[in-house]
Amino acid sequence: MGTIFITLGALIFCAHLFSAIFSKQRIPDVLFLVVIGILLGPVFGVVTPDMLGGVGSVFASLTLVFILVDSGIDIHIDDLRKYWVGMVQVMCYSFVISMTVASLMAHYLADMEWSSSIIVGSIVAGTGAGIVIPMVRQMKVGAQTRTVLTLESAISAVLCIVVSLAIMEGLKMGQIRAVSVFGNVLASFTMALILGVTSGIVWSGMLQRVRKLQNSMFLTPAFVFVVYGITEALGFSGAIAALAFGVVLGNASYFELSFIKKIQGKRRRQMQSLEDKEKAFFKEIVFILKTFFFIYIGISIPFTDTIALLYGLIIVAALFVARFILVAIVGRKNTKTDRLIVSVMIPKGLASAVLAAIPRQINETAGYDVIPNAERMECIVYSIIFFSIVVCSLLVLLMRRQIIDKDFKPENALEEVYDYE
Repeated sequence: MGTIFITLGALIFCAHLFSAIFSKQRIPDVLFLVVIGILLGPVFGVVTPDMLGGVGSVFASLTLVFILVDSGIDIHIDDLRKYWVGMVQVMCYSFVISMTVASLMAHYLADMEWSSSIIVGSIVAGTGAGIVIPMVRQMKVGAQTRTVLTLESAISAVLCIVVSLAIMEGLKMGQIRAVSVFGNVLASFTMALILGVTSGIVWSGMLQRVRKLQNSMFLTPAFVFVVYGITEALGFSGAIAALAFGVVLGNASYFELSFIKKIQGKRRRQMQSLEDKEKAFFKEIVFILKTFFFIYIGISIPFTDTIALLYGLIIVAALFVARFILVAIVGRKNTKTDRLIVSVMIPKGLASAVLAAIPRQINETAGYDVIPNAERMECIVYSIIFFSIVVCSLLVLLMRRQIIDKDFKPENALEEVYDYE
């Protein structure tokens, strides 16, 4: 027990050290943390995913909730209104192209059936919010680029979940319906958004009273857990609900509804945003959870199938090339720095890691191969997650030394970062 506590404390100290190294030497702390996880897990076998059991997935979801709420708090409605068109275009184009490239590579390179290849493509088509958001925050980027990448990572992860699960469910039933997939995506987004915004408005109106209670700092996260849990239980996206909740808390004045003012009359309580100390509390929690989340990813990466690792590396290279081409085409009016940042921010994260194991579980439950090559798919997806994080980190290191620190000046950020033709 003593060794465990010493290790936990040492890892937190290391996280602060790595963060300082990132600020001064431009070496991403994400890379160090994932490597520590690999050493603890696959290399030395000190910790394995089986030891963590269901705690690992719960912890990963908990981390994602805090990161999304904290990110939502920092998003300004004015930025959202300006750049949502650009975000939607980048996200849609990127998702479709990434899914197509990964599916083709899995089929022709790894010699997998089309059904399995398409599932692989849908699983890795999005980006990992738990990785993109912390990295973007540590870089000198403008509010526009930060907003676009934050929203893209959160929404594309939901697309991965909904689309891939719909395809898997279709295979179980013997047919895949495009209309059903589209309907599930639309319902998940819409209902999650409604639940998140409504919950944020309710809680913002209650904050004035809540702050009068003793030890009330953690009540906001507790309320977020309830909102996330209810949304997931209803079959919608808890991640989008958490992000929407954070946006409301960070922009409470925008959600002062006139009919509520009339109902409350003179006794009306003004909606409250989070105070600075409450925001700082959230950021401290995010820092700790982020540290162990990246280590957990490193622990979870299997290195048993070397061929699958090679396939994953090749697919990652293809995905980065496709992303560079896409951004070069649709973002011609943007600065070179912004294009480069958006081009490299496609690491895969929690959603892909969780989805990777589902095909094997479906086969085990059914007693036969509903989804062919499920184990090979899982290894390839984990390989893609690992190499996408490594490549993204290395490219960020190269960019920050060669371009970003020299060329970027916050006051010169474009008024319209994503002004597409």
